[in-house]
Amino acid sequence: QVQPVESGGGSVQAGASLRLSCATSRRTFDSYALGWFRQAPGGEREREFVAAISVSGTNTYYADSVKGRFTISRDNVKNTLYLQMNNLSPEDTAVYYCSADLAYSDYVRDFDYRAWDHWGKGTLVTVSS
Repeated sequence: QVQPVESGGGSVQAGASLRLSCATSRRTFDSYALGWFRQAPGGEREREFVAAISVSGTNTYYADSVKGRFTISRDNVKNTLYLQMNNLSPEDTAVYYCSADLAYSDYVRDFDYRAWDHWGKGTLVTVSS
C-alpha cells in the first residue's frame, strides 16, 4: 500500500528553517518518484508544486519560488523523503503534502498535482513575520 506520512511541520519566524519528512514503504521508494506540494490555508488557491525527486534521486526539480532555499532529498535506507526549507517567509505558509507517482523513467515530467497518484494527509507550516 502506498501511503506517505508527513511530519515536521510547525510554526516559525521568517528567516528560520524547517525540515519536513515523509515516510513511505520500501515498495514505494523503489518504484515511485516522490514530491512535495503545498496548499495555502483556506483552500482558495490550488495545490502547487514545490519540489520533486526521481526514483534514483539523481534528478531533482523545484518551483521557482523555492529554488535556492529548499532542498529535496531521499534516504534509501530509511525509505524517507525530506524537504529542507531554509530562509522561510510568510508566503511559504501552507499545508505541505508528500506525494508519490509511479515512475516509468528516472525523470519527473508532470508537476500538476492532478497527475500524482498517492498523497499523505499533509503537515502545516506557518511562518510569521
